[in-house]
Amino acid sequence: MTFEFIHNILSEAAAGSVKSVLSIARIVFPLMIVMEAGRAYKVIDRIADCSKKATRMIGLSGEATFPLMVGLIFGLAYGAGVIIQWAREGTLKNRDLYLLSFFLVACHAVIEDTVIFAAIGANGLLLLFTRLPVAILITYILSKKLDPDNLPQSQLQNIKGGASD
Repeated sequence: MTFEFIHNILSEAAAGSVKSVLSIARIVFPLMIVMEAGRAYKVIDRIADCSKKATRMIGLSGEATFPLMVGLIFGLAYGAGVIIQWAREGTLKNRDLYLLSFFLVACHAVIEDTVIFAAIGANGLLLLFTRLPVAILITYILSKKLDPDNLPQSQLQNIKGGASD
C-alpha cells in the first residue's frame, strides 16, 4: 500500500465522520433549543397535562411525555439524549426511566421506520399498528410488575452521571 492510498482512506473517513457529526448536530441542537423553549414557556407542561391520562394508563408520569414523544418520532438516539438530560436534572423518576426504556425499545422512530420499511415493500400501517400496541402492552404489564423501590440503582447512576458500585 502506498502512502497516497492510506491518505485517501483516512481523508474519506475523516470527512465522513465530520459530515455525520454535523448531520446529527443539525437535529440535536434545534431539538434541545425547542425543548428548552418549551420548558420556559410551559408548552411541555401543557402537552403533559393533555396526555397525562394516556401516559398514566401505561404507568408513566406526565413528565415522561416529552421524552416519550421525542423517542417515538426521532428514535432511540435522540430520545435517549432527552431522557439522559432529564434524568440528570431530576425531572424523571427512576420508574419512568425504566418504563420509557422498555417502551422505546419496542416502539421508536415510528414515522421514520414506517416510511423506510414501506419504501422497501412492507405494509406500513400493519407495521405501525403492530409496534405501537405491543409497546403499550409491554409497558403496561411492566408498570404493574415493577416495584419502584426495588429497581437496580447501578444502571440509573450511570444514566444520571453518578458513580456506580
